[in-house]
Amino acid sequence: MTTPLVRRRLVVHGTVQGVGFRPFVHGLARELGLSGYVVNHTGGVTAEVEGAPGPVQAFCERLVAAPPPLAVVASVAQLSLPVLGGDGFAILPSEPGAGRTGVPPDAAVCADCLAELADPADRRHRHPFITCTHCGPRFTLVTGLPYDRPRTTMAAFPLCARCAGEYADPADRRHHAQPVCCPDCGPRLRLDHGGTAYGGAEAMAAARSLLAQGAIVAVKGVGGYHLACDAGDEDAVRRLRAAKGRGDKPFAVMAGDLETVRALAPVGEAEARLLTGPRSPVVLLRPTRPPAVPLAPSVCPGSPDLGVLLPYSPVHRLLYGLPGDPPGPPLLVMTSGNRSGEPIVTDDADAAARLADLADARLGHDRPIHVPCDDSVVRVRADGSSLPLRRSRGYVPEPLGLPFEVPPALAVGGDVKNAFCLGRGRSAWLSQHIGDLGELATVTAFERAVGHLTELTGTRPELYAADRHPRYRSTAWAHAHAGNRPLKLVQHHHAHIASAMADAGLDGSAPVIGVAFDGTGYGDDGAVWGGEVMLADYTGYRRCAHLAYVPLPGGDAAVRNPCRMALTHLRSARLPWDPALPPAAVCDEDERRVLERQLERRLACTPTSSMGRLFDAVSSLAGVCHRAGYEAQAAVELEAYAARGTAECGRPYAFALRGGRAAGDGPVLIDPGPVLRAAAADVRAGTPVEFVAARFHLAVADAVLAVCAHVRRRSGVGTVALTGGVFANAVLEEACSRRLAGAGFTVVLHRQVPCGDGGLALGQLLVAAGSGGHGRASAGCRTEGGGRVSGSARQSGRG
Repeated sequence: MTTPLVRRRLVVHGTVQGVGFRPFVHGLARELGLSGYVVNHTGGVTAEVEGAPGPVQAFCERLVAAPPPLAVVASVAQLSLPVLGGDGFAILPSEPGAGRTGVPPDAAVCADCLAELADPADRRHRHPFITCTHCGPRFTLVTGLPYDRPRTTMAAFPLCARCAGEYADPADRRHHAQPVCCPDCGPRLRLDHGGTAYGGAEAMAAARSLLAQGAIVAVKGVGGYHLACDAGDEDAVRRLRAAKGRGDKPFAVMAGDLETVRALAPVGEAEARLLTGPRSPVVLLRPTRPPAVPLAPSVCPGSPDLGVLLPYSPVHRLLYGLPGDPPGPPLLVMTSGNRSGEPIVTDDADAAARLADLADARLGHDRPIHVPCDDSVVRVRADGSSLPLRRSRGYVPEPLGLPFEVPPALAVGGDVKNAFCLGRGRSAWLSQHIGDLGELATVTAFERAVGHLTELTGTRPELYAADRHPRYRSTAWAHAHAGNRPLKLVQHHHAHIASAMADAGLDGSAPVIGVAFDGTGYGDDGAVWGGEVMLADYTGYRRCAHLAYVPLPGGDAAVRNPCRMALTHLRSARLPWDPALPPAAVCDEDERRVLERQLERRLACTPTSSMGRLFDAVSSLAGVCHRAGYEAQAAVELEAYAARGTAECGRPYAFALRGGRAAGDGPVLIDPGPVLRAAAADVRAGTPVEFVAARFHLAVADAVLAVCAHVRRRSGVGTVALTGGVFANAVLEEACSRRLAGAGFTVVLHRQVPCGDGGLALGQLLVAAGSGGHGRASAGCRTEGGGRVSGSARQSGRG
């Protein structure tokens, strides 16, 4: 008796183009003896299979259960069809359609390609652009959909006969790999140095030699240029630091292999997976002192962490050489190819102009980069979970799932560490790291990125969201481009809390206690907020507690000079400017006199509740950092001391909590006066800086617990979300989490998006959609405003 045949159509949505999905479908169908076809369209992938019921059912199950490594199957729609008959299974040419599919992120070079790269018998031996369906650039080279070679920057490189054969062979690892090429048909390397140009293998050999001699080399990577030098050469690192105008901000270093990383710092299982996985971000590690491989002191002065990554492109791998090559530096500084504050350089002509006085030589190639994309930065917690501090290459444009449906919307983020967010239905697409919108070039890069991601996702915004700050460039841009579409202005810290809620998948049916600590955010009363505890959901918030206001003298001038914030906090705590205290000693008489007059007359002194500014003040008070050369330097360096002193610091300092005891009393004030008095006494007594720093960090954690316990008693809410840029501080986040969990709270931490302003836009999106009636019903939170305080300050600091 003949088994009846069945035919099934499957429409697959998700990240299913550019990841070997069609070859996978082809192989699976052939293995199961099924006939039919598979085709790309702009909505995803469609497959029709025909055969016996058992194999067809197995095909449907394995399609979802075991897709290719880089594929993400979001949904599969199935339809039974009449049997057509026929033999064989075909991959059809891509066809246009009405929807969109996910473009995969750029993926680090895979083990198979690395083996071929090092094999003298392989025709791609030393090929700087080796790739296959499981690895290589995707997002940074795609120009349109469907994702096929003509819609990438590889369109200018026609396939040679052998590559075309691999591309067409369903059994080959490079079947329909759009960036596939070889030395005969692919892009070409070029090194420019001192008026001499080198090509091919000679270019790479010259670059390695120059790095070993202490030169700075601009290297064109996947998402833009890097500036590279020997991380063990103090002179080279100092020269690079001065050329970039970077101050003392830590550099990331690239190691040739995982063994070299282990010689720098302890590497746990989770860190190793990130370093060697397809995302290949910069991973923050706590280095051993001294490290077992040479590391120049100027690589990460004052920082508790060292950012480390492994070579994620063949060009990077070849910088370390292959067996038989002269040895080069085991560690390379690898920093964005730009001056501080400018967007990363991607264009070769632009690199020749903008990087000429930053680098001694330039290693480029003729494959265009369509989309700039900086390296991602990730910190791993003690429990193995990860916190992306910068979500960019390797993650973007992977969609984020949303807890409820949203209309087509664009949230533009903030002005610092900008990333915007597009949303539609139950998906959101957070952009790559754009940077600080203080330069016209960065605003231009923002506009281009909005256009590109809008095209890839097919999202035409019907709703805009932006920060309430009246001087934000992102907000001004939203006003200019929203037209007659609604624009929702979202309070900064409410957006942070909503971002943490969305990150955790909370649907907003119940509120959370949101602890939002950062450098600055525009408050409802016109003050600069930043030490906030709110009862919040997606539809509103109530300010339950905040750090007591102190003046912010001169706005950004105070941010750049933590010693001034220390003196301001001392004065607010009614403590004298004792010359024995470091901030009073570092400020000369003229500076102290001007500051005193400014504080007395309240000239350009916007009130602030910023926790970031309090960290600055204590950093200076402890003698750690008085003048900040980069954002959050004072807090970062204070954390480094705290990490060394937490275990033996003794009893922490204690904040005073005032008000808020009965209905109508208003928010609880978290008064730092007692902390400052105790810290000042410790400093005068010669207490080690490690103990001062640790006692302060633990005092902040104790205050968080006390305030959250107070809010829980009055509201019954037992879930706490920790968010805002201050929680990039590992010592503080761990101390708060441990105390809260021990007291029975459910603790929500960021795991998919940054806790700082790089994740702000996701929260803006959800609040705009929720407050517009598109989300869940309100859980009873309400927005509280207040009387306007005169003056304004541009947002700055760790946020």
